[in-house]
Amino acid sequence: MSFTGSAHPSAKTISRAEKDSHLSDKEFSNIRTQVEGDIGLIFLNRPSALNALSSGLMSELVEAINWFEANGEIRCIVITGSEKVFSAGADIKEMSVWISAEALKQANLERFDLLKKISKPIIAAISGFALGGGLELAMACDIIVAAEGAKLGQPEINVGVFPGAGGTQRLTRAVGKYKAMEMILTGVPIGAREALAHGLVSRVVPNELYLAEAKKLAHEIAQKSPLAVSIAKESILKAHETTLTEGLAFERRNFYMMMSSEDKQEGMKAFLEKRKPNYRGR
Repeated sequence: MSFTGSAHPSAKTISRAEKDSHLSDKEFSNIRTQVEGDIGLIFLNRPSALNALSSGLMSELVEAINWFEANGEIRCIVITGSEKVFSAGADIKEMSVWISAEALKQANLERFDLLKKISKPIIAAISGFALGGGLELAMACDIIVAAEGAKLGQPEINVGVFPGAGGTQRLTRAVGKYKAMEMILTGVPIGAREALAHGLVSRVVPNELYLAEAKKLAHEIAQKSPLAVSIAKESILKAHETTLTEGLAFERRNFYMMMSSEDKQEGMKAFLEKRKPNYRGR
């Protein structure tokens, strides 16, 4: 299955027959998937390797995200690991034998950028360690919910390299130049509360509630207009890549475009009639 995520809700939807052949029925080697109503969950599942992000895991992760993106009944995606570890980072054993040409051929790093092309919000639910590529994967998501005992860091400097899947860019945008320099150049992780203070995570909750909180948030978002959510996500991401003037123009065009949508009509009508809206993503 190719990765065809789009920042617009016009992506191909899955047929009833395809829905009946559920993704959770597929035998993955490195992840598990689950559907809970209108949200899709992906569990990183390499416990013996602390959920290290091997080429195989990343390939399966892309496939699962792409399937949830195409499924019209799924409106939000949650990526998580275990209580012990979200992901300890790249698969060092696999990476240790790479040379530059092999690394380019594997193209693992490019897979991280594809998450932003998905129209549906992606929430990272972190417990335990989120290190190296694990933190970079979380930062490629749209919202991060962290257990209070979580540890987040970029320790690549300790094995003779540096973050290459967005760490030098996304971390700097999240926490600022000076904190990013400290974290990346020392490799020392920070706790969840410090991460929250620096804007690296969205919220911190008791250890036992991290996944429940992420799912609660996902269900809440899933109740909103899929069209509005998709375009709002696209507009927010644009803020990281353009000037304020260009970003405002992009936002304004998108806002005016929403005025002709069925979801806008339904949402405002439901508000005036004091009832729950029935959004269709159109």
